[in-house]
Amino acid sequence: MTGQDIADRCAWSRSKSSRIMNGRTPPSPDDIRAWCRATGAEDQTEDLLASLRAAEGMWVEWRRMERAGLRRAQEAVLPLFERTHRFRAYSSWLVPGLIQTHGYTEAVLRAVQRRRVTVDDVADAVAVRMERQRVLYEGDRRFAFLVEESVLRNSLGNADTQLEQLEHLLALTGGSLPSVSLGVVPTRLGRSRMPVEGFWIYDTTQVMVELVSGHLTLTQPSEVKAYADTFAMLADMAVHGAKARALITSAMGRLR
Repeated sequence: MTGQDIADRCAWSRSKSSRIMNGRTPPSPDDIRAWCRATGAEDQTEDLLASLRAAEGMWVEWRRMERAGLRRAQEAVLPLFERTHRFRAYSSWLVPGLIQTHGYTEAVLRAVQRRRVTVDDVADAVAVRMERQRVLYEGDRRFAFLVEESVLRNSLGNADTQLEQLEHLLALTGGSLPSVSLGVVPTRLGRSRMPVEGFWIYDTTQVMVELVSGHLTLTQPSEVKAYADTFAMLADMAVHGAKARALITSAMGRLR
């Protein structure tokens, strides 16, 4: 069938049919039902509708997630954290939330609130994120964090805030929490993999990617594997233990 055939049978314009066929416009549920009727594939309607719902759920704009304030956005991810046993997180621009100090978290969320949220519930949102850190101490969970060395030298807070955060990271590299591994990817020439967008891997089933305009949730096995492979590559490039502590200590020295 041609695009014109589809348009005629669905009572659409030729341009609408073309936009859907070429992926320029996503179909609505009613469009999918009409398409399946027109092509004699009504037995596939429910599967296609399920795929549409999954695709729509992958992408969430920050303004939609945070329109009621930052506290609810922080609370929304708690069930995911509670059911996850193996966490892998990589960040090229800030310290991951689970290992942030109170002051660092406050600086981060205050900057977010000023930039895109009209509701000022930063204090409540910080409290929720701090309370969420209890998962670090509960159950048999394991945590692997990777940060770029630049994270040690960049901060939305002042020098005291960053120093406190670096001291916390220093303790983590010294084994203060046996379930937590922290690696630092050194800044150097000749890297085999350049920094990428920040992401979290929850067990082996889900990846959350943080972007400028929103966050992306990936559950397709091939995509989860791609991020797991990227994490493994970055982990091979990272330094841990004494070498990581040396980088953290150097960053602290510049702030004193």
